[in-house]
Amino acid sequence: DSKYVCSKARGVLCFGFPLSIFFIVINEFCERFSYYGMKAVLTLYFTRFLLWGDNFATAIYHAFVALCYLTPILGAIIADSWLGKFKTILYLSIVYAIGQVVLSVGSISDLTDQNQDGSPDHIAVNVALSMIGLILIALGTGGIKPCVSAFGGDQFEDDQEKQRSTFFSLFYLSINAGSLLSTLVTPTIRASECGIHTKQECYPLAFGVPAILMAVALVVFIIGSKMYKKVKPQGNIMLEVSKCVGFAIKNRFRHRSKEFPKREHWLDWASEKYDKRLIAQTKMVLRVLFLYIPLPMFWAVFDQQVSRNCLSPDIKGGFQIQPDQMQIVNPILIVIMVPVVDSLVYPLIKKCKLNFTALKKMTVGMFLASMAFVASALVQVQIDKTYPVFPAAGQTQIKLINLGAVAATVQFQPQLQNVTVAPNEAVSKGRYFGQLDPLSVSNYSDNCLECLNCAHSLLLFLTWYLNFQCVKDKLSINYFEDVAPNTVHMAWQIPQYFLLTCAEVLFSVSGLEFSYSQAPSNMKSVLQAGWLLTVAVGNIIVLIVTGASTIKEQWAEYVLFAALLLAVCIIFAIMASFYTYIDPNEIEAQLSEEEKEKEKKDQDDNEKAAEADSRM
Repeated sequence: DSKYVCSKARGVLCFGFPLSIFFIVINEFCERFSYYGMKAVLTLYFTRFLLWGDNFATAIYHAFVALCYLTPILGAIIADSWLGKFKTILYLSIVYAIGQVVLSVGSISDLTDQNQDGSPDHIAVNVALSMIGLILIALGTGGIKPCVSAFGGDQFEDDQEKQRSTFFSLFYLSINAGSLLSTLVTPTIRASECGIHTKQECYPLAFGVPAILMAVALVVFIIGSKMYKKVKPQGNIMLEVSKCVGFAIKNRFRHRSKEFPKREHWLDWASEKYDKRLIAQTKMVLRVLFLYIPLPMFWAVFDQQVSRNCLSPDIKGGFQIQPDQMQIVNPILIVIMVPVVDSLVYPLIKKCKLNFTALKKMTVGMFLASMAFVASALVQVQIDKTYPVFPAAGQTQIKLINLGAVAATVQFQPQLQNVTVAPNEAVSKGRYFGQLDPLSVSNYSDNCLECLNCAHSLLLFLTWYLNFQCVKDKLSINYFEDVAPNTVHMAWQIPQYFLLTCAEVLFSVSGLEFSYSQAPSNMKSVLQAGWLLTVAVGNIIVLIVTGASTIKEQWAEYVLFAALLLAVCIIFAIMASFYTYIDPNEIEAQLSEEEKEKEKKDQDDNEKAAEADSRM
C-alpha cells in the first residue's frame, strides 16, 4: 500500500506525506522545547538571581512575551517580500540560538564573582547579557513563528488537502509535546545545584539545555534543505497591498458623488492604478483579517488558565499535586486529544455527513472555552465558601491568644465588653473556639496585649500561631489556627482544563489551517502573523478588563469573561455564516490565464497594427 511506504513518485513521500514535513515537525518540537523550557524558569531567574522585585520582574516578563508575539509581523514581511520562508527561518533561527547562548552565559554567577562569595560582583553585566539574549530570542522565535507553519503547508500539492490538514494537527501536537517535556525538565534542572566557587540554583544549565535544543532544531532544519519545496518571494507585497488599499480609499473618496456608478467592491476603486491580480489577492487577505477581529477574546480567556490558584494540593494516601505542576495538564491533554480528534472524532462527524468546516470548529471551540470559565466560576464559588469573614469598611476585628498558664482578662473601653481567655485558647469578639490542637514547629513570637489600645483602627488577624513552652524540661508546642486550609481540591481544575483543551484543539488547529488555506500564495506568512497577533491583542484585553473592572469576587470576574466570550462567539458565528470559502490557487490560476489571454490579444493587436503600418 503506497500509503505506508516511501516513494519518489511525486517527490519524496513517506506514509503519504512529503518527507520534508517530518524535518519541519522535528524542528518545531525542538524549538518549542527551547522556548517553553527557557520561559518556565524565567520569572524565578528575574527574582532569585537578578534580585528584581516581583512587580518589575512581572512587567519585564510580559514585555518579553508581548515582543515574541509582535515580531511575527516583521518575520512575515521578510519572508513574503524579501528572503522567502526558508532563508527567513534559517537566519532567524541562528539569531534565536545565539540569544539562548547569550542568556545562558548571562546567568553564570561566576562570570563577575571575583571575591568568590557566590554572588556576581557586577550584576549589571549579567542583566545586560540577559536582556540582549531575550531580545534576540524574541526576534528569533517571533520571526520564525508565522513562517514555519506556512512553510510546512507549502510542501503539499494542491490535491493533498487532507494531508495538509493532518499536518497542521501534527504540527500543533509537536508544539505541545515540546512544551510538555520542557516544562517538566528545565525546572528540575534549575532546582539542581551547580557553580565553580559556590553551589546554587543551576540557571546556566536550565538555559543551556534549551540553547542546545535550539541548535538541534537548526541542524535538523538544515539537513532537510534539499527536500524542501521553496516558494520564491514576490517583492515587497505588504507595501504594495498597503498602497493598493490606500489608493482605493482615496479614489473612492474623490468619486463619492452619485454621478459615479458604484463598483462591486470598494477595492475595485484601485483598478485605475493596480492590476487585477493584486486587487484580488488583497481582497482575500482582508476578508480573512476581518474574521480575525473577534478572535483575541478567545486568547484573553485561554491565557488565564495559569492564574491564581487557591486549591488544596492534598490527596488522601499522601499523593500531592503542586500548583505549578498543574500547568502540564494542558499539554498532556493536547498530546492525547489531537490524534483522537483528528483520527476518530472528525471522521465520525464526516460519516454523519455534517459539514464541519474550519470556521464551525473555531466557533465550537470558543463556546467550549466560555463553558470552561463557567466551570471555573462554579469551583470558585465553592472556594469562597471556605474563606473567613473579614471585617468590612469601618469595622475592626481583634483576635486574642492567651500564651500564659492562667486565664487572662482584657478590658476594652468604653464600648466593648470584657473578654476572658483561658490558657492555650483563642477568642474572637467573645466567640469561644475551644481547646487548640498541638503541632510541631514555629517561627512566630508573642505580642503584648497593651498594643491593642489602638483597636479602633487595628486589624490583627492570625491565620495560624504556634507557642513553645518548656514544662518540666519537656518542649510543649501548641497550635492555634484561625483560618482553616482550603478543602476544595486542585483536581477540580481538571474538568476546566479538559474543556479548555478541547476548545484549543478545535480553535487553534483549525485557525492555523484556515489561515493558510485562504491566503494567496504570496501572503501565507502574513496571514499566519495576523493570526499570532490576535494572541498579543488578547493579552492586552485581559490587562484592560481586569484593570478597569471594579468586581471584587473572582467568580464574578470569571463569569464576566465567560459572558464576553459567549457574546463574541455569537458575533463570530454570524460573521462566519456570511463567509464564502475560496481556493486561492484556483483564483490565481484563473487570473494567470486571463493575463495570458490579454497578453496574447495585445500581442496580436500590436502585430496587426505593425502589419497595417507596413502596408501603408
